[in-house]
Amino acid sequence: MRTDDWITRLHDLQQRGEPCVVATLVDNQGSTPRDAGSKMLVTASQQFFTLGGGNLEFQVTAMAREMLKRVAKTSRFERFSLGARLGQCCGGMASVLLEPLGQPQPHVVIYGAGHVGRALVNILSTLPCRITWVDARASEFPAQVDPQITCIVDEEPEGTVAQMPADSYFMVLTHDHQLDFALSERILKRGDFRYFGLIGSDTKRKRFDYRLSGKGIADEQLARMRCPVGLPDVRGKLPAEIAVAIAGEFIAAYGAHSLKVS
Repeated sequence: MRTDDWITRLHDLQQRGEPCVVATLVDNQGSTPRDAGSKMLVTASQQFFTLGGGNLEFQVTAMAREMLKRVAKTSRFERFSLGARLGQCCGGMASVLLEPLGQPQPHVVIYGAGHVGRALVNILSTLPCRITWVDARASEFPAQVDPQITCIVDEEPEGTVAQMPADSYFMVLTHDHQLDFALSERILKRGDFRYFGLIGSDTKRKRFDYRLSGKGIADEQLARMRCPVGLPDVRGKLPAEIAVAIAGEFIAAYGAHSLKVS
């Protein structure tokens, strides 16, 4: 592995706002599968490079994922005897340093690349969050977007709801009421979202509540749908004003969750 390989991969992960643990073989005595200085990057769902495989790598990966799960902020140093007890036949000793890098960032899913969607993305792109931006119209997206933004063009955007990770922050801002309804139904039925905001009026809210109830969605789930979306004290009809209200509500929702888990 060239030095710049893992540095490039780490840079890519940091650009995407994806936390990882860097596992480094800092010392080895006797026979070990890799030399000192070898590195492995571990995320919640992926692993890059290797410390030599076998049970050593399995245990280090498990430790790294446990650190990610509890949002560890301090490094961890572990020594391993590579004998029969660990399921390794090398017979040497290995010392591994596990360093957590990057804090978890909220995943925001924005449906709609119209005036409000563009204004909102402009604001959220300045915050530490990962953004997935979905619209059926490729022409609505800017020619270039920041690295933490993933643009998806799909003629049936509602089909992408199931692809989004759990605990996402959903914001539905499309130009089509029928599409808004289809998206709302799928988001509410999956239920594992952190936040769901829907653009619209009080009249739209009442109409959607009635129709969604008819689709079998319980009142407690409907109560989690923020519609009209945005802080009520931030008034105005301009796209930038609406975007500020939505961004403020998102920041409040994320801040409240962070306090609960800290």
